Amino acid sequence: MPEAFGFSVPTQIEQLVDPSRTAVIIYDMQVGIISQIAEGAAVLKKCLELVAAARESCYRIFFTRHMWLPLRAAGVGQLRRAMIWQRTEDFAKLVTPFLPGSAPWQIAAELNPGPDDVLIDKITMSAFTGTFLDIALRDARIESFIIAGIALEVGIEPTVRHGADLNYLPIVVTDGCGSRTRKLKDQTLHSFETTGEVISVATTQITSLMTHNGKK
Repeated sequence: MPEAFGFSVPTQIEQLVDPSRTAVIIYDMQVGIISQIAEGAAVLKKCLELVAAARESCYRIFFTRHMWLPLRAAGVGQLRRAMIWQRTEDFAKLVTPFLPGSAPWQIAAELNPGPDDVLIDKITMSAFTGTFLDIALRDARIESFIIAGIALEVGIEPTVRHGADLNYLPIVVTDGCGSRTRKLKDQTLHSFETTGEVISVATTQITSLMTHNGKK
């Protein structure tokens, strides 16, 4: 690993994937979101593989959950988003999705977040905005994160770019991320590739590295 000004600077994924410096983020794998994506079941399977490898090798795991404020408590941004997502400008027809405690808001039961996992509720697309995620990662001396979940072009991309701006090193699990269409997925992954700062990797490769490095 190159050394510069007292720092070791990782240039290869093998140098990053270590439980002492890398965390796992499972993004919005909620009952009401998985069901909206055609590849939802396949993405859930990949996330299960990722979580299993993370638990086996003692990686910190953060699950995000999207939620909405009650509409009467919402502001312009959330109301506008509700109108767009629900395809109506009639406020009387709006409903409040993903209320805490509701069935659609729950993390998929198969993922089974445990007492050592962290649950982060958010009302934004970036998992770093308005949450304690950045503080928790920095306090644990985490430098990088592995991310998978739904949806790549809606929330994972903002999280990855925000994380990069915070000087984390993002690793995107390509087949562990779901999108509304294949075209949107390919466009987003291509945009990551062009920056050169985001590492894209398949589940099989990343889980193998996690298991190997976690047993050192």
